[in-house]
This record gives sequence, structure tokens and C-alpha cells, in this order.
Amino acid sequence: MTSTTVRPAPEPTRPPDAVPGAAPAPAPARRARPRLHALDGLRLLAALMVAAYHFGGRGGNITVAWGSSPKHQFPTLHSWFAYGCLGVQIFFVISGFVICMSGWGRPLRSFFASRAARLLPAYWVAVVLVAAVFALPAVAYEAVSPSDALVNLTMFQQPLGADRVLGVCWTLWVEVRFYALFALCVVLPGATRRRVIMFCACWTLAAVIAAAADEPVLDLVLMPEYASLFVGGIGLYLVHRDRRDVYAWGIVGVSLLIGQQQAVESLWHPAGPDDFSYRSSLGIIAVVTFGFAAVAAIALGWLRWANWRWLTLAGALTYPFYLVHEHLGWVLIDALHQRLGVPSAATFGLTVAAMLVLAWLLYRFVETPLTPQLRAALSRPRPERAQPMP
Repeated sequence: MTSTTVRPAPEPTRPPDAVPGAAPAPAPARRARPRLHALDGLRLLAALMVAAYHFGGRGGNITVAWGSSPKHQFPTLHSWFAYGCLGVQIFFVISGFVICMSGWGRPLRSFFASRAARLLPAYWVAVVLVAAVFALPAVAYEAVSPSDALVNLTMFQQPLGADRVLGVCWTLWVEVRFYALFALCVVLPGATRRRVIMFCACWTLAAVIAAAADEPVLDLVLMPEYASLFVGGIGLYLVHRDRRDVYAWGIVGVSLLIGQQQAVESLWHPAGPDDFSYRSSLGIIAVVTFGFAAVAAIALGWLRWANWRWLTLAGALTYPFYLVHEHLGWVLIDALHQRLGVPSAATFGLTVAAMLVLAWLLYRFVETPLTPQLRAALSRPRPERAQPMP
């Protein structure tokens, strides 16, 4: 969930008359560049897909909120909403693109500061807000224990086995592991085309081996179910830098082929009378392909005409909306539909609109002031202590 800008300048080359061992010239400042507005819009679209799935495409607590199965609330649309969970796959492709772009030419400290400042302020407030709402006596959903709520602030609740305050936070744990791999293998030694290609090739091969080995530790580190999506996004960023890069296109093609298979493997099941949702394998393949194709169109500049300013706001609302919409959406749907008798379609629309308004409040009053402050604090080099005289 990151801001998006167009391609950076090509990698600087060493001047032919440079003197070995001489002090390097000051690094040029990172120039402000136009945003990829279409990528902001695609991010919000993916978040709305996930919201449609959470509100109308599955069972569980949302059935309690509606008072009956969403299949009965949306007899036609629920089968389409069931594909909304694939918004996560689209997010991961976008993340591969954006993380490679933001990490290129950045030192490790700056990369870490950027990621932490982008993720943590809204996340912390969302955890506190949802935990507080679920603790209210009038709310019918079970709250997590105080201990588990506190450990949720670290983002490590899932590997520690604690209950999650935010249902969507499992995707953040996937993202954090991707950031760590990319930081160690690419950002720390310095991003170059060759190094990024080697990272993509090695991670793809290692993830395939991990899938075959069925070893939990390898699955935890290499994430075979999602690696191809991140790698595909990285390949698309290489295409963004040079559309004639055959290696980049090869990375994208292999990643798409693996990514659709992994998505079908995890999300497809045969139709049956007892199944809540049914997704066809062709439908899953189509949505994953759409995600790759949409990011490819942006990478190639085909959607440069979509430069409306409101798309910047759409991109800014995506992350806070994604954090709060599910659990607080249950509470609002229950209040509107069961207690006030608002029709299903109106309840759905009002809930999405209310979560977008809440996302704007988080963006305006949490992210806007705190993100730059946290980034600056984490980026600031530690002052050297004066050495005592012998």
C-alpha cells in the first residue's frame, strides 16, 4: 500500500575519468515525479473487490450481521462477489511493482523508514478502534483478549498464534515477509537490473521447490502461494523501465502462469449443494490475468491519460479502508439492516460509503500528520558520539 510514481532516471554510471578511491560525488536528490494515477485507482478497485467479498460473497460472521446468508440477501450478485477475494492477488502484483520502484536507488534505512511509516500509523489506530468497538456491550461479536489485542500492535500476531483484531492483517504479514526478502536481497546490496532479475529467478525457483517439499519453514519464508504475484509485479516494473526487456517479459509470463495455478489451487472447488460459494477455474484465471494485464497497461503508459486528481485521493484511502472495512462493516450492517430495517442493497452501499468516510478521517487526521513524522524520525542518522581523549 504505497504511493506510486513513474519510472526513475536510469542508473548513474561511473564517469570514465573517475579516480579510484576518490571521494564520491554527492548523490543526486530523489526528484519528485508525476504519479501513476491509474495505479491508485486500481488499488482502490482491488480494495472494493475485497469489501464486496467480505460483505456479500462468503459466510461466517457476515451471516450473523445480515441475519441470514448473503446468498439470500444477494441471490444474483453473491456469486460475483465470491470472486472479490482475488483483489488480494491484484494487491500483491501491485505491491511487487511499487516496492521495486520505491526501493530502487534507496539505502536500506530509507527503505525501512518508508515502509514502516506507510504501514504503522493507520494500522495502530485501526487495531485500537476495532478492539474498542468490539469491546462495547452492544456489539454482538467476540472481542480478543487484552493480551492478544496488545500483541496485534506488533503485526506479529499471526506467527505468534494470537487472535487477530483485524481479519485482513494476514495479508500484511505476507507483505512484511516480502519486504524483508526484497530488502535483504536487493535494497541492501543496491538495486540493479541484473540483481533484480536474479532475485526474481531465484525466488521463483525456491518457491516452486518449497511447494513441492511441503515444508512449513520453507512455506513461511518463501511463500510459494504468493511469490509469483510479487515477482510478476517486480517484472512489470522492469517493463516499466524498459518495455523491450525480454528478461522482464519472461519474468511476467512465468509469474502469471504460476500465479493463476496457485490461485485456482487455493480458491477453486467443485460445485455442490452444500457449498456457500462457487467459483469457476476460468473465472479465477480471468481475474488474476486482469490484475497482471491492468498493471502491465499502467507500466507501458497506456493509461497515462487517466490522470484525474481524485485518483490520488482514491489511492490514499485504499489502505485505511482495507484495514477497517471488514469488522466495522459487520457492526454497521447489523445496525442498519437488522435493527433499522434498511434494505440489503441500501445497507451494502451505505456501509461501503461509511467505511470510505472513516478511511478519509484516518488518512486526514492520522496518516497525514504522523506518516512524515515517523518517516523522518526513522530516517534520521544517529549522531556519532565524540570519542574521549586518551
